[in-house]
Amino acid sequence: MRSFNTVPAAEAEAALLECFGSHRWAKRLAAHRPYPDLDALLAAADEAGYDLSPTDRSEALAAEVSPGLHPDAPHSAHLALAAAHAAYECKFGHVFVICLDGVLPAEHPDQVLAGIRARLAHDVEQERVVTADEMRRLARGRIIELVSSQ
Repeated sequence: MRSFNTVPAAEAEAALLECFGSHRWAKRLAAHRPYPDLDALLAAADEAGYDLSPTDRSEALAAEVSPGLHPDAPHSAHLALAAAHAAYECKFGHVFVICLDGVLPAEHPDQVLAGIRARLAHDVEQERVVTADEMRRLARGRIIELVSSQ
């Protein structure tokens, strides 16, 4: 935590942008340093995530990459996942995001494909809420990794 709290603001913002692709979000978190502990930083990240405008959310989503498969996965699996991603992006207009923290790597492909299929049944508003929650979860995991690596 100490390192994160003491680096120059621009460096903190750049690191935070790797966690969540909204400049407004990253600036806000960097500006409110120092944080007494990781829990306080995570709470601030959640709060900032809830306060995002649609433009900020779109910016963060544009920075995300859809989860894929290991290159050695069967060709048919790559095709199925590519088709699922395409259907999702066509319906909702952005990449599919899902937080896989706590899921074994071997189970990632099944979780991603099942997640896309289930979420394709959502209407746009339902999916906006689920996507925002998944983005916050991704950001939390990335922040934990960022702070623990310093």
